[in-house]
Amino acid sequence: MHKVMTRPRSRPATTRPPGRKDPRRPTAQTRPPRTAPQPPPHPTELFTERLLLVLSGQKPVHWAARHIANTAFDDLARLAEHTPLNVDGRRPTIHRIGHYEPCPGVYEVFARIGAGPALRALAFRLHLGADQRWRCTAVEVASPGGKAR
Repeated sequence: MHKVMTRPRSRPATTRPPGRKDPRRPTAQTRPPRTAPQPPPHPTELFTERLLLVLSGQKPVHWAARHIANTAFDDLARLAEHTPLNVDGRRPTIHRIGHYEPCPGVYEVFARIGAGPALRALAFRLHLGADQRWRCTAVEVASPGGKAR
């Protein structure tokens, strides 16, 4: 059997009477305004969200394994056992993220996390690897009493 690909025929341009509007085509009034593309999120924001999902028990630890260095993975696994950011089954929220860049390619990140009625502190360190990927190399969570785990 011989297969033949066919193309749809182009429609001839139709002329419309003046003043008539075609409702099938968007006009300048119905067309959504064009917005500039948003820049990608900062690595500190991405990692805060990833760690928050793991520490609240919404995602398993191995979900973030490729983004975390060896010793930090052990710390995160230990912290995730206690799910310190899961209070009364409510999802924790990020209140504020800040970072400090001690040298190029390294961020020390701190975040305030709302977990139930209390605010908790999340701190972690990011390193830019030779493969241009960010990896978390240290993780700490402070309990409401102020002690870091």
